[in-house]
Amino acid sequence: MSSSTAQTRTPQIVVMGVSGSGKSTVGSALAAAMGVPFIDGDSLHSPSNIATMAAGIPLTDEDRWPWLAEVGRVLHDSGQSGTGAVVACSALRRSYRDAILAVAPDAIFVHLTGDRDVLAQRMSGRSDHFMPTTLLDSQIDTLEPLAADEPAVQVDIDQSVAGIVENARRQITRALDARAR
Repeated sequence: MSSSTAQTRTPQIVVMGVSGSGKSTVGSALAAAMGVPFIDGDSLHSPSNIATMAAGIPLTDEDRWPWLAEVGRVLHDSGQSGTGAVVACSALRRSYRDAILAVAPDAIFVHLTGDRDVLAQRMSGRSDHFMPTTLLDSQIDTLEPLAADEPAVQVDIDQSVAGIVENARRQITRALDARAR
């Protein structure tokens, strides 16, 4: 197998969606199922971004670009090292996903989708997260649907975590197999 084939088979996954969709929970479980490290993209934010969001203020694109570059770098490095990775990152706009792909062109996005009421209920049940429920509508308004030319799969969150992970893993495996051909 050539090094470029090996690299495209190394999973570089972004679990994306609005806050409350389960990015961290699903991402961690998906990483375990695929035998790769999990990184919560929130941990890659700068302290000033975290303070801004904790104050209930949405980030600007200028705030996001360095963070998205860091997400891409982490994924790219995981592909180069052969370890692979799953990163939880909202990646709500096409331009954000393109920014990640510019640094990590082998990344695949797993979009977790769900009803607003389910998302709000999940968010209100969290006590250890800096994203307040009041920003959910802002995230939903910002979300741009995946385009057909994006390397992505979509999974509905209205099922068990195990079901979400199995659905995502199966689709990712097919995508990686197709790339390797």
